[in-house]
Formats: sequence, structure tokens, C-alpha cells
Amino acid sequence: MAARLKERYQKELRPALMKELGFGNPMQAPRLEKIVVNMGLGEAISNGKIIDASLAQLTMIAGQKPVITKSRKSIANFKLRQGQSIGVMVTLRGDRMYEFFDRLVSIALPRVRDFKGVSPKAFDGKGNYTLGIREQIIFPEINYDQVEKIKGMNITVVTTARDDEEGRALLRILGMPFRT
Repeated sequence: MAARLKERYQKELRPALMKELGFGNPMQAPRLEKIVVNMGLGEAISNGKIIDASLAQLTMIAGQKPVITKSRKSIANFKLRQGQSIGVMVTLRGDRMYEFFDRLVSIALPRVRDFKGVSPKAFDGKGNYTLGIREQIIFPEINYDQVEKIKGMNITVVTTARDDEEGRALLRILGMPFRT
């Protein structure tokens, strides 16, 4: 079964976006390419168990198994060795990506304390958007009682947009709550 947001994008949102941006061909309209969710775990240097807990939580949030990221080089000041596990990340594409985005904008973000919208300035110049979340407990899949330590995550939404304006128009039409 295709994701609810994907079907809505293809049927009603893409034509509206094409009209707004003045495109004639549906393939010109920007679309989501992938979403990368990353949890950097600097404290994993001293506490190795934190990687396993984060792996389980990110699996629940994303719906697929994350990979463990390892350090590329040793840094003596941080007591970090090359090849040591320092985070977990997952790349979502296709239906899982649309499901995750739908849950993010309709369920998780409104649960953030004192939420006034996300910054409209966090684009990278090529239409991709990065969002930082301070607590993983805003996702309903996470059982609050089983959380040892509150950890944040970075969510990068990669689009096919050519510039920030197209990317902003795409995310706005998909329901991303930007601050005004």
C-alpha cells in the first residue's frame, strides 16, 4: 500500500506546485528524494550501551534498521579512536520516507514544547532542509518509561529542488510548519 502523503502529493499537491512555480512538465516539479535521520552519540565513547538503546529507538522511529556510524580518525583530546562507534543513522526512501515525513509534520513536531514552527532559513542552497530535534520522545513510538537518556537527532530532507525557493515551496505544500 502506497503512503498516504505520496498519493496526495501525486494527485493534488504536485499539480498545485507546478502551477505555483510555473512548470509545464510534472517531472520538473520538485519532490522528496530521501530523508536521512542521524543521532550523533558523543557520550558513546565512555558508555558503549548507549549505542544499542539508540539503535532500537531509531529502528522504532524510522521503521527500518539504522547503521552504526564509526569515527574516521582518532582525536586524542576527545579520547576517540579510529573505528569507534559514535552514532547511528538511517536513510529512508520511497514509501517509508513519505510515511516518516507525514508522522514528523502531523504528530511529532506539534508535540515539541513551546513549538512555534521550524526555521525557514535551514536550507543549504540546493533545496535540501536540515532540522535538529532535541528530544527523541516527541515520537509516539518511543515509550517514555524505557528512555534512559534523552538524545537529539538531525533530520535532513533531500529534495530534487534546484534552489531554496523551490525546496521551501515543496515542504510548505507537504505540510512543514514554517515560522512566519
